Amino acid sequence: MSAGKAWLLLGVAGLFEMVWAIGLKYSEGFTRLWPSVVVVVGGAISFWMLAVAMRVLPAGTAYAVWTGIGAAGTALFGIALLGESASLARLGCIALIVAGVLGLKLVSGE
Repeated sequence: MSAGKAWLLLGVAGLFEMVWAIGLKYSEGFTRLWPSVVVVVGGAISFWMLAVAMRVLPAGTAYAVWTGIGAAGTALFGIALLGESASLARLGCIALIVAGVLGLKLVSGE
């Protein structure tokens, strides 16, 4: 697999991380069936894609990018879907996560 495909796969894995993370909220502690199924399936897909991308990409960089995509995306979806705070400080912190993810991508050499 090329590095470009690995990065694409890692990005999709990060999107699935957002799916399972938001699903956790809707599962209400795994007491609701379908959101719980989304969590398990989304998590499995996300971990699998991360593992495949790590065949090519440096482990530390891939993991940090994966968690960064998930963290920033989940925070943004929390704002959009769950009515969480959209304060300037919170948005600034999300921007710092995105900057860190982009920085890791740029300096990875892949």
